[in-house]
Amino acid sequence: MKKITLVTALLLSSILGLTACGSKEETVGIEPKLYTDSLFAVMKADRTNYTKLIIQRLGPNGAGVIKPDEKWQDHDNGALLPAQMFRAGAEAVSEMTDDFTYSLQSIWPINSQNKPKTPMEKEGLQYIADNPGENFYGTEELGGKKYFTGVYADVAVAQACVTCHNEHKDSPRTDFKLGEVMGGVVIRVPL
Repeated sequence: MKKITLVTALLLSSILGLTACGSKEETVGIEPKLYTDSLFAVMKADRTNYTKLIIQRLGPNGAGVIKPDEKWQDHDNGALLPAQMFRAGAEAVSEMTDDFTYSLQSIWPINSQNKPKTPMEKEGLQYIADNPGENFYGTEELGGKKYFTGVYADVAVAQACVTCHNEHKDSPRTDFKLGEVMGGVVIRVPL
């Protein structure tokens, strides 16, 4: 039998509205911070593994048949870059649920779509850049609806990240180093 972690159990009980005894009663819910922290853990693991196990191994010219490229759609053998894969996941999730949204943003975006748009996003991205290893949390109102917002550091996990950002013609910053904060993941949960 597989073990269930505490986070998984909390998420499942929150989603299913179960009490400790397993009976269906009043839904207690899950603390928004724990929810966004858990979502980020999954996102970070997926993004890091895709970058290190796929993109880094393929290299800038592609190993063999597959070529990671910003304009991947223009190639028969093109593969999405990690930021594009992340965006594709966020778009797919937004089609499946209204329970949360997420995006990859930066105060140094290569693509202007990824710049912060709200005061909380700007404050959070600056905070995680100035305080490596710390997350940023707050609440904001958008379109008359209140949200819990978590901002998490997006760190250069592979040399491919650093090289791509430092050499990109549209990059506003060209001195990134491995392990450095390059941007952030913004996760929003409606309250």
